[in-house]
Amino acid sequence: MKSNSKQKKLTNFKSALSGNDWAKNIPYDRFFDFIAPNADRYNILLECINSLNLNSAVIPVAGNRHIFVFPSGQKPIRSGVFPFKNLSPYLFSAHYDRVEGSQGANDNSIAVFHLLSSALYFVQHNIDNWMIVFTDKEELEAGESLEAQGSFSLAEKLKLWGLGKAKVFNFDACGCGNVFVFSTTTDHILKSSELPNIKKVRNAIINLRDHALASALSLRLEKVLLAPTPFSDDAGFLRAGMAALTITTLPVKEAALYEALLRSRPDFTDSLISGKIKRPIEYRNLPETWRNLNNAKDIPSNLTPQYFDLVKQFVIELCK
Repeated sequence: MKSNSKQKKLTNFKSALSGNDWAKNIPYDRFFDFIAPNADRYNILLECINSLNLNSAVIPVAGNRHIFVFPSGQKPIRSGVFPFKNLSPYLFSAHYDRVEGSQGANDNSIAVFHLLSSALYFVQHNIDNWMIVFTDKEELEAGESLEAQGSFSLAEKLKLWGLGKAKVFNFDACGCGNVFVFSTTTDHILKSSELPNIKKVRNAIINLRDHALASALSLRLEKVLLAPTPFSDDAGFLRAGMAALTITTLPVKEAALYEALLRSRPDFTDSLISGKIKRPIEYRNLPETWRNLNNAKDIPSNLTPQYFDLVKQFVIELCK
């Protein structure tokens, strides 16, 4: 029975691949390798980056392997000096790890490939005020604190390397729908935070959000939503005292229902941040796209490839 079950899963996986023409385009042509069962995601991502001739470096921090991509003219690390030291480049991040038992199609494989596609555009058009980091260890296991998140130790290093002023935009679960959601989760965390530079961090987050809103306006996006989202790498950055804005997407109907819920249930944000959202009575109030994350339902058939280019356009607009 187990053998038949495995064969069925493999057949379904190959069927999904054959029905997705978008996955034939560079760099998305490695997407299904990346989400395959037992895929070595770290090495597949490196192979993809190298095949695209992108300027990259693997930088281990606290046992995690973060993969950086830089503009063509930048040396990854030279004489101990990190690129853009004491400057404020755009730093786009997306985690490449996934929860065991999940294909991780939307969380967070598709955002990784959106950023790869954006990097190709930047290089081809000689745009050089950016960096991309594919972060390790975003997904925490039960009982682990935010200090165990890869973005926490990474943010501490970035500050030491002179990148504390980098404008960090974190992309997570950006494969379903065309409503851009700019996370306000960190705002709620800061209300009870004891960070020594809390005012500075709060102002930096406001500036990031204002810039995101201006970019959305420039692209004439039909709808954007400011709302709390599930924890992502922004939480680790914040714990280290560094501002970051998480950006995700939702289908129109789900975004409208979620917006209505937040208006009628002001307490829902506290439930989301405190972890009470895991209770069945609250969990069902989450948008379906988010309920599909971190489990076997995070499959490629849920993705909406007709909006993929919109995410890439948004990343590019942020750099203007």
